[in-house]
Amino acid sequence: MKKVILLFSLLLLAIAPFFGQIALPLSQLLDAGTMEHKVFFDLRLPRVLLAFLVGGILALGGLIFQTVFRNPMSTPFTLGVASGATLFTAIAIILGFSALSPLFAFVGAILTVIILFSIATKFDAYDTSSLLLVGIALSFFYAAALMVMFYVSTLQESYEIMRFTMGSLDIVGFKNIIILALTSVFLLFIIHKYHYELKLLLTSYEFAYLKGIDVKKTNYILLFAVSVAVGVAVSFTGPIGFVGLIIPHILKTIYKQSADKLILPILFYGGVFLVLSDLVARNLGTMSDIPIGVLTSFLGAPFFIYLLIKGRR
Repeated sequence: MKKVILLFSLLLLAIAPFFGQIALPLSQLLDAGTMEHKVFFDLRLPRVLLAFLVGGILALGGLIFQTVFRNPMSTPFTLGVASGATLFTAIAIILGFSALSPLFAFVGAILTVIILFSIATKFDAYDTSSLLLVGIALSFFYAAALMVMFYVSTLQESYEIMRFTMGSLDIVGFKNIIILALTSVFLLFIIHKYHYELKLLLTSYEFAYLKGIDVKKTNYILLFAVSVAVGVAVSFTGPIGFVGLIIPHILKTIYKQSADKLILPILFYGGVFLVLSDLVARNLGTMSDIPIGVLTSFLGAPFFIYLLIKGRR
């Protein structure tokens, strides 16, 4: 079963750049002067890589959040990072700086992280629930501020803001891919460095403390690293839901192993899931691509409910 899924995933990644609204004859792809070559290497291939990297970051972020908060429903957006990025993107659009919206989104995400961890210094070592509540409160505040942005925006600006909130994998070239690849490496490095601590946290905070782990420091380092990585991803694509929620659960169901042993599989299959979702979105025969955030919710919600029912049985 595992080998079949792996082979299917590798095949999917290999063929994904070749499918889209425009047919790409293989004979034209290596000719640098053809439109097919430009479509493949400037649009299709970067888009698949973008989907893979963002999906991996979101899935791995979901695993860390569910471990630290000891809550299976936690996602990488729980602390309001995506909401902060969305609000600042709306501000950029209304101020006429649409071209700089990824930079504004990243600033919004990082500002949210700074606010969260400035407040977190006042909490006890095990008090992650208070941090979670602060994140929820910030999300509500950002949502209210976003409604104000919609109210004062023009019709065109409202459309641009709405499109960002739905998520998008539109990309040209490999510049952003390099940034996301470095972000993925950074996230993997931090998680690998704290792999032992993560394994103990999966048992209990008390057990980790008895083993000499600084629980508060470890939790906040992991949450900070994930929040920064998610902030980078969201700044390029907008919020894409359900990936960070369902992929860790699916992998735990398939592999029947502790989460600390599933770091690389969750990263890989999170990327595969988003590539698959994007492949569906690009090939439904519609006039334009279905927003990726909408499609992941359509695919993810029923499947997640199925897993919950199956698990209860």
